[in-house]
Amino acid sequence: MQRFWNPENIAPKVLVPGVTAKIASGEKIMLSLITLAPNVAVPTHSHPHEQMGMMVSGTMEYTIADETRVLSGNELFFVPGGVPHAVKAGPAGAVALDAFSPPREEYREAGGEPFFAAVGDTPPLRG
Repeated sequence: MQRFWNPENIAPKVLVPGVTAKIASGEKIMLSLITLAPNVAVPTHSHPHEQMGMMVSGTMEYTIADETRVLSGNELFFVPGGVPHAVKAGPAGAVALDAFSPPREEYREAGGEPFFAAVGDTPPLRG
């Protein structure tokens, strides 16, 4: 099992056009460094995994269930399993570090094709 990662050496996976993830995973937890291009959106979706994240740079509008907030700085967010959520990057884009428990197997298996079909799809194609 790998114990150390350098994000510069992790091949990005495309989640939607303009959104990539660099993934490092253990047996029970997964980290995903997400980069969002300016103004790009991740469609409303849900998954059984708990998700917690922290802003690294930029801004993003995050909707979890029926609550929407604009996040920046080092703000944190939490999405319980099964709760619908969506994200839209700010005008300068955004970078966030997400943690998933348990790990998202479909992220580990994702190839070069976008994970979601298009903005507005719900639920996602996989997950």
